[in-house]
Amino acid sequence: MRLLRQPLVSVLNEHLIDYPTPANINYFWSFGSLAGICLVIQLVTGIFLAMHYTPHVDLAFNSVEHIMRDVNNGWLIRYIHSNGASMFFIVVYSHIGRGLYYGSYIYPRAILWCSGIIIFLLMMATGFLGYVLPWGQMSFWGATVITNLFTAIPVIGESIAYWLWGGFSVDNATLNRFFSLHYLLPFLITGLVLVHLVVLHSNGSGNPLGINQTPDKIPFYPYFYVKDLFALLCFILFFSYFVFF
Repeated sequence: MRLLRQPLVSVLNEHLIDYPTPANINYFWSFGSLAGICLVIQLVTGIFLAMHYTPHVDLAFNSVEHIMRDVNNGWLIRYIHSNGASMFFIVVYSHIGRGLYYGSYIYPRAILWCSGIIIFLLMMATGFLGYVLPWGQMSFWGATVITNLFTAIPVIGESIAYWLWGGFSVDNATLNRFFSLHYLLPFLITGLVLVHLVVLHSNGSGNPLGINQTPDKIPFYPYFYVKDLFALLCFILFFSYFVFF
């Protein structure tokens, strides 16, 4: 009991173990924890990939081939990272869909919803930046087309495009800054996810009935921990199929 009074342990206990959860939530509520696991997978694999990647227009494509062919299990790390991005979006789309269907955007969870949408927009930006990094033809023209969209903004559009490029066209400076942002944005997303969790737990989880205050609440552990674990096992099977086959 004395251990539970320690600052870090008490926070973990409050948010992961004794957290009061509506007794009637279903497996659709597991997509939130799955999204968190996807973020961790992307962070870990991304850090290992960055150790071998070279953000230079003459060397980027070859460094990706080096990861695939020469680095021990480099092919696996890259496939987990690239497929993991798609899995992350599938899980987040499902999470958002559940929120729309069950009215999780309604008061008192409007701020929670807004924080989630900001995370989603940052995910989209991070995903696009990562798409450019292999520096193949698809990467180059993808970067050219998307960044040129900013030129449609009146008056300042062209200046924004030049700022994104770091010059007058998509070139080495563009790749360098895209790599830097692709590496840094996930840590910003992680911070926002923690804020998202704090906001969620300040108002409590919603439930399929759409009632704000449900009298029948039970601790998260061990009841919903088992549900989340089962959802994770199903997700790993689905994810592994794409990675290995």
